[in-house]
Amino acid sequence: MNTEIELKLLKEIEELKRKFSILEGKNENQIPTYQYRKIRDIDLKELFDIEKNLDDSIFDEWLNNKIEINNSIEVFLKDLIEDNKSLIESYSEEDLKVNFIVPILNKIRFKSFEKKMRDFYELRMTYKTSKFILNGTIDFVVSEGLVESKKPYFFIQEFKRSEEYGNPRPQLLAELISAIELNDWKFIKGAYIIGGSWHFAILEKLNVGKYQYFISQNFDSTKIDDLILIYKNLLFVKNEIISMVKT
Repeated sequence: MNTEIELKLLKEIEELKRKFSILEGKNENQIPTYQYRKIRDIDLKELFDIEKNLDDSIFDEWLNNKIEINNSIEVFLKDLIEDNKSLIESYSEEDLKVNFIVPILNKIRFKSFEKKMRDFYELRMTYKTSKFILNGTIDFVVSEGLVESKKPYFFIQEFKRSEEYGNPRPQLLAELISAIELNDWKFIKGAYIIGGSWHFAILEKLNVGKYQYFISQNFDSTKIDDLILIYKNLLFVKNEIISMVKT
């Protein structure tokens, strides 16, 4: 086979590859899209200038709040642990939500018709720039709006052990970055759950495309003292959101 024919065949192969890439949605001119549930630390580093800050004093007001709860709430939380503690680590994502997480969130009651805010499950959200798109379904978000989410305030990302993309932290951070940019804020709070383990998070925008985040200590929701603290921390967030909606 002579050189001219070889070059012609190579060009035809490259053209076929290009057309195939377009059909697969991989056109080199297309804006890359990242799904929240699949985003990883390496993806965040490529998209943003983002670093973890180890100074946990930022959590002092939030996690050391002086909120008091009555005895009926403590009894409710103890019963919840007793009914689920032996199964939490083997629960599927939906099992964990329905049996353990949702009862806690319903007790907090983020919904307020007066303030026109509520909690949303499996909410679609998109943040688009000229360089990339972040989109997908959010596990849980407290947002202004009753019929539709208008301004997201607080996110919870849950971890399903069987998923290939199993680290909930970068997934939560991607959601928080999207909300900060959509709301034009500087700070936002969230939490992520791995089985019975809860971590609270704060994201701060430092500059265009530059962020730092803070991760709290672990709270073991199968232990009553920790679950009471989790409950109080969520109540603190609820009260904070109500104040923000007022202003």
